[in-house]
Amino acid sequence: MPPTTAFSSSSNADLQQRSRRHVWHPCTQSIRLEAVPPLPIARGEGVWLIDQEGRRYMDATSSWWVNLFGHAHPAINAALKDQLDSLSHVMLAGCTHAPAVELAQRLSALTGGTLGHCFYASDGASAVEIALKMSFHFWRNAGRGDKRCFVALKHGYHGETLGALHVTDVPVFRDAYAPLLANAHLVASPDARNAAAGESAADVASRAAAELEALLAEQHDTIAAVIVEPLVQCATGMAMHDPEYLRRVRALCDRHGVHLIADEIAVGCGRTGSFFACEQAGIWPDFLCLSKGISGGYLPLALVMARDAIHDAFIDDDAARSFLHSHSYTGNALACRAALATLDLFEAEDALRRNRGRAQRLLQRLSGGLEGRAVDHLRQRGMITAFDVREPGARFAERFHLAARAQGLLMRPIGNTVYLMPPYAIGDGEIDLLVDGTLATLDAVLATNPKKEGARDVALA
Repeated sequence: MPPTTAFSSSSNADLQQRSRRHVWHPCTQSIRLEAVPPLPIARGEGVWLIDQEGRRYMDATSSWWVNLFGHAHPAINAALKDQLDSLSHVMLAGCTHAPAVELAQRLSALTGGTLGHCFYASDGASAVEIALKMSFHFWRNAGRGDKRCFVALKHGYHGETLGALHVTDVPVFRDAYAPLLANAHLVASPDARNAAAGESAADVASRAAAELEALLAEQHDTIAAVIVEPLVQCATGMAMHDPEYLRRVRALCDRHGVHLIADEIAVGCGRTGSFFACEQAGIWPDFLCLSKGISGGYLPLALVMARDAIHDAFIDDDAARSFLHSHSYTGNALACRAALATLDLFEAEDALRRNRGRAQRLLQRLSGGLEGRAVDHLRQRGMITAFDVREPGARFAERFHLAARAQGLLMRPIGNTVYLMPPYAIGDGEIDLLVDGTLATLDAVLATNPKKEGARDVALA
């Protein structure tokens, strides 16, 4: 058996070789691992990741959108160490524990009690599947088993398990498994980049909502729920829309007796500027899915928040009318404690207010730096900033990712969209480093732009 210290003592090259040999990497073409070897990370500090040989990289993607307050935050570390000494895990079927109860209470309070019950899961895709199942099962319990269809937005992404793929419209993820999937109704995205001459983002939102209105008017009797990513469709290239769309969708769902599912897995927990993205439209959904940042980027945790009336529809002596979904680590005590420590930091650091200043500085610096460069649609919503590159050339995302490493940045464009989503711990000087490094990376990549199209680039997100 190899020594247990082999990982910490390995060189970059050794760990890369062992990783290629034994680890099946997600969202990665294995054939490209030789050209784009995985970056061996040994530790993290704040917004920085440090590799096996001491080189530092700014985590400009928040480690796939999960890290909120920086790596190795002392407050979250302390909370987890304390929890380890009392309870690491107990099954939530037939038992309960303080972290799970307190987290559900505090999250409900953030909705003013509108979403009163919290169902725990392990990851974002699972949370989406739970919400879909709950919606269908609610209608079945109500004697409306014919309401079994779902509506999703074109180009939307809700996860890669089979249930989540049912409402995902990203071909590179969905097409191979299409024979296994049911078809959802797809309606127009309110992506503000679709504005015609003279149209505003609100006009695009209204136009997209009109398409949904026509569908619901005709087929609401068979539709259980509409699922949306509020304000930003992240995996389709940080497509941002006006809050008016959410207001229109909420009103249409109410009018036609259809549930609204808000997938806030990527956009919740302050990422769009408010703790819940839906707050910016002044509406609440029937189900709200959270994951990613809820544990501060420490442990896998997801949850579905639901209205009390939905929960109460499952209270019955008949087991078939109960919601019996489960997984072994449901409501894991360590993960819930990390989430509670994360909520504490929002208050202690006045994070939402401070983030407004950080976002403004980032946008101002980037806007000035991009002048004259071949980019379009510079946009921002909260702590998510993005722009699209004209004529990116073959394997743009891969080339940009590698060039960014040379600038000390960890970035992963989505197609031709470059996005910046740093942890909230980023300071003014680090914002300047991020912007300067992004501009230098863009110039270096476009200066060596291979015009010939290569294989499809799947360096997504």
